[in-house]
Amino acid sequence: LCVALLEAFPGIKMMRDPTRGGLATTAKEIALASGHDLYLEESLIPVAPGVSGACDLLGLDPLYLANEGKVIVLAPVREAEDILAMMRSFPEGSGATVIGEVRTAKGPGKGPGKGDLYLRTRLGGTKYLDLMTGSPLPRIC
Repeated sequence: LCVALLEAFPGIKMMRDPTRGGLATTAKEIALASGHDLYLEESLIPVAPGVSGACDLLGLDPLYLANEGKVIVLAPVREAEDILAMMRSFPEGSGATVIGEVRTAKGPGKGPGKGDLYLRTRLGGTKYLDLMTGSPLPRIC
């Protein structure tokens, strides 16, 4: 899937595996490294009902849990639908979706335009997300 995407879409800027630290930590690392702000839409992030239920029960945030077999792709908006169509043509990419956007930032540091990560919540608010601290679950790999 990843090789096919890179061959078909030279406009892809970055691809990352969110296994360690989950989506939030990986996205925050991308924001810091690129100097751009990332905005994620909570309502667009697919979280399996079983995972959501277990996280609620254990007090864990699914955004910081390991995501084996997933990939974060950053690409120009004009290519998004074509990239999604190709990803969905593979069994591994059947659930691919756009979960957010990248905005120009003015440099590293906390606050809008500083290479940060934000989550637009289901309730309409905006939440600042940082790197994962500690380890919510023992590592098994």
